[in-house]
Amino acid sequence: MSEAGSAALWLWLGIVASGLYHGINPGMGWPLAVAAGLMEKSPRALIRALVPLAAGHLLAMLAVLLPFALLIALIEWQRQIQAGASLLVIAFGLARLLRPRHPRALARIPPTQLGLWSFAVAIAHGAGLMILPFYLGLCQPSGLHGGHEAAAGVVNQNLAMALLVALVHTAAMIAAGGCLAWLAYRYLGVRFVARSWFNLETVWAVSLILVGAVALAINLAD
Repeated sequence: MSEAGSAALWLWLGIVASGLYHGINPGMGWPLAVAAGLMEKSPRALIRALVPLAAGHLLAMLAVLLPFALLIALIEWQRQIQAGASLLVIAFGLARLLRPRHPRALARIPPTQLGLWSFAVAIAHGAGLMILPFYLGLCQPSGLHGGHEAAAGVVNQNLAMALLVALVHTAAMIAAGGCLAWLAYRYLGVRFVARSWFNLETVWAVSLILVGAVALAINLAD
């Protein structure tokens, strides 16, 4: 495998790993799917709850990635954009570490509106920012010097890549969260969810800082 292919493989593994990590975090919503299944006493209710949770998470990823898909076409600023994105991830991680409280607006969203809730929580946690460095590493270099048609082609490729990255990440996220939700619903029950709630806020913030720092180091080393 070529060096470029190996680098791309590691980036995709990072996208999948971050999705699995988001999925096991109860803050991303899988306990709500368990609650839906137990309230209606139906596994179908659990599965139905996972759909809006996934949709909201996917939209939150795209809300972060799509603007950068357009910005990265500015070839003369490409390294600066990547460095700026890394610094943004680090800054957000530091903010979450120093002030882990959730915005009060999240408490005003009823849990029944799972799609909106999932979107807002993912944005508030900086979930999209965590996969941003991986996405930028997969983007095609700009073709602006090859004319407008070439530049438009590159932009379209980057937009398609943003959608693919968001889909792969969300699929991994909902697979991990769905498995935990099913185990809790089928075998462990709601008491297990209440007693075994684990807080990943500090780990989440540190992860953001580490992802941003590694991406910045790679950018400066190029």
